[in-house]
Amino acid sequence: MPLVGTEGESLGALGAFLLGMSMGLTACTVTCLPFIGTWVMGRGRGGKAAAGDATAFLAGRVLAYGLLGLLAGLSGERLAGWLTGPAGNLAIGLASCMAAVWLLHGALPRLRPLLAPQGVALNFHPRRPAARAAVAGAGCAPARRADALPPFFLGAALSLTPCAPLGWLLTVCALSGSALSGLGSGLLFGTGAALSPLLVLLPLFGSFGRTLVEERRWLAGFLSAGAALVLLGLGVRRLLLI
Repeated sequence: MPLVGTEGESLGALGAFLLGMSMGLTACTVTCLPFIGTWVMGRGRGGKAAAGDATAFLAGRVLAYGLLGLLAGLSGERLAGWLTGPAGNLAIGLASCMAAVWLLHGALPRLRPLLAPQGVALNFHPRRPAARAAVAGAGCAPARRADALPPFFLGAALSLTPCAPLGWLLTVCALSGSALSGLGSGLLFGTGAALSPLLVLLPLFGSFGRTLVEERRWLAGFLSAGAALVLLGLGVRRLLLI
């Protein structure tokens, strides 16, 4: 379904896909890795869990691009101007801070015994009931579904980062004047952007994080807390740009 611009230019399905892929293979990775890479490293759950986080992150991006295309088809060129304002930084800042709070919430129970008097020795015995309960809780289905929310929202928020390919896509969608056409082009653009080196890099980050804590259970809380502080700093920096 082609989208026709004022000068006769068209952006068909293949064009939208390739445009998204060109962004996903280049600038997208550089922009997103500090956020989602910090998240998977801080969790330290291994490559398989990191691959799940990557899937949630990229799903958030694809759906957000589809929604942006739909809104551009409805609202015209006003959406492109809205994204260059504070909205993008606000969404990214809030999503990053939310992910930081999520990580910190999970880190505190593991840090508390270490910081309490005479509590260090308890954390060097992973077979104790408390340690077994923590491991079991981390693997249950509701917990896994809940843990997918921060990367999903990070992906959706980072899709609001202004860039030339996204600006061109929104402009052409706006000129089409069709919400359905805009939605289709946005989803195809997002699918192309999802073909990113992040699919390889994030499992490596997750595996490295797990290696760090596998023989040092006491380090897990500090790793999560450190990652939370990095995400909080990235989020606050974005909010200060508003």
